[in-house]
Amino acid sequence: MALDTESDLATYEAPEKDLYEVGEMPPMGYVPRTMYAWAIRRERHGEPDKSFQVEVVDTPTLDSHEVLVLVMAAGVNYNGVWAGLGVPISPFDGHGAEYHIAGSDASGIVWAVGDKVKRWKVGDEVVIHCNQDDGDDEECNGGDPMFSPSQRIWGYETPDGSFAQFTRVQAQQLLPRPKHLTWEESACYTLTLATAYRMLFGHHPHELKPGQNVLVWGASGGLGSFAIQLINAAGGNAVGVISDEDKRQFVMDLGAKGVINRKDFNCWGQLPTVNTPEYAAWFKEVRRFGKAIWDITGKGNNVDIVFEHPGEATFPVSCFVCKKGGMVVICAGTTGFNCTFDVRYIWMHQKRLQGSHFAHLKQAAAANRLMVERRIDPCMSEVFPWEDIPGAHMKMLRNEHKPGNMAVLVQAPRTGLRTLEDVIEAGK
Repeated sequence: MALDTESDLATYEAPEKDLYEVGEMPPMGYVPRTMYAWAIRRERHGEPDKSFQVEVVDTPTLDSHEVLVLVMAAGVNYNGVWAGLGVPISPFDGHGAEYHIAGSDASGIVWAVGDKVKRWKVGDEVVIHCNQDDGDDEECNGGDPMFSPSQRIWGYETPDGSFAQFTRVQAQQLLPRPKHLTWEESACYTLTLATAYRMLFGHHPHELKPGQNVLVWGASGGLGSFAIQLINAAGGNAVGVISDEDKRQFVMDLGAKGVINRKDFNCWGQLPTVNTPEYAAWFKEVRRFGKAIWDITGKGNNVDIVFEHPGEATFPVSCFVCKKGGMVVICAGTTGFNCTFDVRYIWMHQKRLQGSHFAHLKQAAAANRLMVERRIDPCMSEVFPWEDIPGAHMKMLRNEHKPGNMAVLVQAPRTGLRTLEDVIEAGK
């Protein structure tokens, strides 16, 4: 992104006010005293249609290395559901703020910068990755910032996420926005794409290599759709797992080598007690599932990597179908957190169980370049208006959302807009 001092920003007239309606544009760089936000408060933890409420709150003030972004659109992720529910933990137990604004994906325009910010200026169009850290420890300076004691996820472990007219982020969270995408397409992908990138390429020596086979759970979802595209880009073979036949063609069209419907098998949930009749029945069904994988990869070819995120329901099976010396990499537990497995198949076959959490800046930037270069599609499935942000999270909670990634409009007045000029014209 060019960072010269010349400006080609759109010019428009707007009054200076303390509060603007959602979709109303302030003068470029003018920061109003207050803003609208979908706020969560501890006393109303519950399902998103109750816990998310619109409030007028103070516009965030900036520290020296921070940036204020006018949010055009935002992405919907499961951590918004968790924030609303207060489960598995309440975000207030971490940041201790009076209210919480969820949202860990956004596209928008840099609106103000701290006095030590050098790489970004007012008017730059950006997407935001969600990793924050204090930047002053060994992991942030020569190690892996995701291992820093200060590592936190913006919009979940911080109180100021993207479901507001403005959001405050660290300057290192900004990435150039793909200009060929709409505001809503730009807003929906960064969290899931960067998470999938680190899972597949961030855990040496098990980085995905050409010709390797990967089992992808939830292949039609946000994480899964990017996993399949990344596997293809690296020359690997993706075996997608779905839960609905209607999603098969979507996954195949993404480039999966084959697709398995998990509803054709009965081996889900926690591991039965070893050496019981229940275990024998479970083991027989798991072997049948493994045979379905071989039908795609070839007889005897177990998967090199298992791309895990359901957790409790699938983890025992993942640990069995992974090849000797392979890796089960997990980033979430959408079906539960009490994962079980038969440890004999881990130590005897020397398999690696690897936790993975979002991505550091270099990984997020590498993933974003693939999007900028049009090598990856954002797989945006649905877009919701500002007033329907709780409804979008209810769909995710109930697993009723369409394949791919969801976005919501914030300052963008309608879908299909790609520039600030578009937004200004649409607002007339």
